[in-house]
Amino acid sequence: MGQNIIEKIMSAHLREGEYVPGKEVGIRIDQTLTQDATGTMAYLQFEAMGLKEIKTDLSVSYVDHNTVQVGFENADDHKYLATVAAKYGVVYSRPGNGICHQVHLERFGKPGTTLLGSDSHTPTGGGIGQIAIGAGGLDVAVAMGGGLFYTAAPKVYLVKLTGELQPWVTAKDVVLKMLELLSTKGNVGVMLEYGGPGVKKLSVPQRATIANMGAEMGVTASVFPSDNVTRKFMKAQGREADWSELKADRGAKYDRVIELDLSAVEPMAACPHSPGIVKKISELEGKAVDQVCIGSCTNSSYKDMMTAAEVLKGRKVHASVSLGVAPGSRQVLQMLARKGALANLLDSGARILESACGFCIGNHFSPKSGGVSLRTSNRNFEARSGTADAQVYLVSPEVAAAAAVTGKFTDPRKAGIPYPNVKEPAACLVDDSMFIKPTPELKSTEVFRGPNLGEPPKNDKMPEQLNGAVMIVVGDKITTDHIMPAGARLKYRSNVPKYAQYVFENVDGTFAKRALESKAAGAHNVIVAGESYGQGSSREHAAMCPMYLGVKAVAAKSFERIHAANLLNFGIAPLTFKNPADYASIQAGDKLTCADWRAAAAEGRPVMLKNGRTGASIECVCALSARQRAILAAGGLLNHTTGK
Repeated sequence: MGQNIIEKIMSAHLREGEYVPGKEVGIRIDQTLTQDATGTMAYLQFEAMGLKEIKTDLSVSYVDHNTVQVGFENADDHKYLATVAAKYGVVYSRPGNGICHQVHLERFGKPGTTLLGSDSHTPTGGGIGQIAIGAGGLDVAVAMGGGLFYTAAPKVYLVKLTGELQPWVTAKDVVLKMLELLSTKGNVGVMLEYGGPGVKKLSVPQRATIANMGAEMGVTASVFPSDNVTRKFMKAQGREADWSELKADRGAKYDRVIELDLSAVEPMAACPHSPGIVKKISELEGKAVDQVCIGSCTNSSYKDMMTAAEVLKGRKVHASVSLGVAPGSRQVLQMLARKGALANLLDSGARILESACGFCIGNHFSPKSGGVSLRTSNRNFEARSGTADAQVYLVSPEVAAAAAVTGKFTDPRKAGIPYPNVKEPAACLVDDSMFIKPTPELKSTEVFRGPNLGEPPKNDKMPEQLNGAVMIVVGDKITTDHIMPAGARLKYRSNVPKYAQYVFENVDGTFAKRALESKAAGAHNVIVAGESYGQGSSREHAAMCPMYLGVKAVAAKSFERIHAANLLNFGIAPLTFKNPADYASIQAGDKLTCADWRAAAAEGRPVMLKNGRTGASIECVCALSARQRAILAAGGLLNHTTGK
């Protein structure tokens, strides 16, 4: 039987388990990437495990999140990252070199390989034919040391593309259409493979945009074929030797086929406060706009930026709009400058922002109170922009640029602006001087450790009995931003006791204090949640910090993949209600107990929780592999790996 692309790559990297959808497998990882918001802890964990060298083909440490220097914390952590990379053999991408996903696509992505990154948008690499997966930093640290990455063998859905995108319609509109079709939940354990004749009409940056926002659907990865389009992209980057063809065999099987006619797609927007709330721009036309942000790892390629610059050329940003533009990489910024496009942007009144994650993670350029902000990024969760009541919409660069000029939602097809038919460059400006690559001499580097840098926290072994205290009950689609705020708080990422003070800050500001008091009293803290708990970022601090506060279990209707894995990695049991209706019977303050909690989890039996207030027994499922059960019993992956 013929294999699809995903089966080919997974099979070639399979080292443990059998490829049966839903069953756990261990795969070899060829490449890893980290970014400074999650990477700092990943390298601390790498050191804590006693690992001495990198055993992947390539590992890269990017600095792209916390580039705003307010206080010493970020600068100190950047110095730590630079020195630890030098010592252990990691490529270090200096601040200002660009956003990890775009830079990795440009300079290192390789068809047919596996990439594991400590960022949920690592699947961007699928645009070049990689199986690229986001994970917690601890999983990435293990992979850097040569360990396997464990995941469920996926179901594979084929997205069969036909037709061709019309002028002013973009890859961003395609992926928003996919979000309309698949939504942001219910896709755990799925990988998407894009195929069909329409694929040939999409450039690698367009494919990468679509693969990037597969993270918002909750799929593990999204993969495109490696074809002549891929070859041209890699040739433009001076890396044609890294290209290889990758396509599905004739007769390849899929668990589901989704058909999408590119010619029928029209400009779209994701509305507040979820990437899954999708409307056509034509339904929003005329709505006033306060702010426009063009950039992020989703939409800041050369073509994206050149298109926006052409729209703005000879025009002025509307008086009511503040426009910020952040090219995704230094390469793109340099090319814009040499083409004169940077001057066009500046002449229009745009503010040029650093080639970094910045506005996307709420680190700067927040909207005004209640402001309407159009952004080309991938997430619009409530308060993620840094302004609690902002109304953030996700759109294409074309829609964003048109709104910047008109001051309102405008269908760019009706804006009276000539279509800027920007072509992909045949040759890109290649300047790798902002990478510090490993050398034998650098192995003697002394690792710098600033005062904000702490040791990775460890959990206790799983207790025999659960003496649970429900600290909070939350609803559906709780994101890692709800659990662990980003933005300015990220500078405490390497200081867990400090960062833990902000757990659920935007949901219940008393949570951290109450949880610590409950932990001190000997209780095992419990979080109760609805569907799709842990959407969004791979930020393992959303598990690590609750663990520090004494959380031992999360009982939910369902979990998202990365967060469920992170909970296990830090010794927190992800419990799923067998009867979802039981969720409504639990209140904050309830006592949930289980006399044989550890034994039930270890043996794969149902975990029966008794509610002290109601007397009811609540059956929960803790569906884990034997490996995962051992990790949970040990109190987390760090304990399990070190044997402590």
